[in-house]
Amino acid sequence: MLFCVPRRAAAFRGAALTLASAFALVAHAATPITVTSKTATDGPIRYTVKVVSKQFGNAQETRTLRSGETDDFTWRTTPPHGAVPTPDGCPDYASLPLDTNGAMVRQTQVRLAPIVASNGTANVQLSFRAQAPRGTHAVTSGGKSLTCPDVVQHTQVIRFSMPTNGAAKTVKLADGTQITISAVR
Repeated sequence: MLFCVPRRAAAFRGAALTLASAFALVAHAATPITVTSKTATDGPIRYTVKVVSKQFGNAQETRTLRSGETDDFTWRTTPPHGAVPTPDGCPDYASLPLDTNGAMVRQTQVRLAPIVASNGTANVQLSFRAQAPRGTHAVTSGGKSLTCPDVVQHTQVIRFSMPTNGAAKTVKLADGTQITISAVR
């Protein structure tokens, strides 16, 4: 009985060494990886978004995204005639872009959602939303007469393809706003 345990242990050690050798052979038999590009098509890619709008103002910013990610660009600017005082009883008060003094300013939001194909072309979905005050009007709320801003807004979603080699793509929205995007790896 005493000799059975060492024989089993020796057999187990032999089987373990044979199994380890088999794994080592399999690891060495893998095909080599060929590098065809130094930068993966899914990023990171630097996107520069530039907005030019008479109504909503001008803005520009650069951010880095990977394919399949989304990013929200938001800019607030003071209108040419100044921010418009906005009492909290005005319609849609909670959704208005306000400065620290509670006055309405212009706000532009761009959501960029690129998907980069294997050939390096970015298929982009761009969502645009902007609000700005344009004058005022009288409103009665809770028995009080208030002067609230007239709100002009524009929302649009567009889809387009563009290269990721630094060339710029300009799109024009229905309200006349121009958005220029460039993408660089």
